[in-house]
Amino acid sequence: MTTLSSPKAEPRRRFRILSQRAAKDYVNPYWAGIFLGLVLFLAFLITGNGLGASGGLNRLLLVVEDAIAPEHVDRTAYLLTMAGGAKNPLDSWIVFLTVGTIFGGFAAGWRNGRIKLETNKGPQISKRQRWLMAFVGGSLMGYGARFARGCTSGQALSGGAVLSVGSWAFMFAVFGGGYALAYFVRKLWN
Repeated sequence: MTTLSSPKAEPRRRFRILSQRAAKDYVNPYWAGIFLGLVLFLAFLITGNGLGASGGLNRLLLVVEDAIAPEHVDRTAYLLTMAGGAKNPLDSWIVFLTVGTIFGGFAAGWRNGRIKLETNKGPQISKRQRWLMAFVGGSLMGYGARFARGCTSGQALSGGAVLSVGSWAFMFAVFGGGYALAYFVRKLWN
């Protein structure tokens, strides 16, 4: 006799295999900072570029935009520097860095037993509200990253490492804005 499992049970069983590892302790933050500094130094030394993420995500989205509305890309000066005509938006070091970061994060999460499907939230809000706030916050952060011409990784790590005044001003604004906004969103966690 053959027993068929439901289609919904199959992906959950596969995910359970990925998330069965015992969680390991986090790395000491001082050691993590030293390793991050070494990675940043090696990135400058080997590639001539620092670290960042929003530029890679921007180019991945530009692939879709170029496929849907190539005439818009060809008319917009900002987008034309990355794509348009015969230019491939994926032909950049930042795309490889972004994809490597995603896969590397997944591999490190699996290795250290930290892959889970969960929603971290405070007891006073629903999961739906938490996801909505995450979407709004992520959208604002993405817009701010493009407006500032770099995300917190690119601005703080790479720009800060070369003592860029704009990067330092950006980071003071990020921390100041985060501290000021924390009062209004505290119930998301309390």
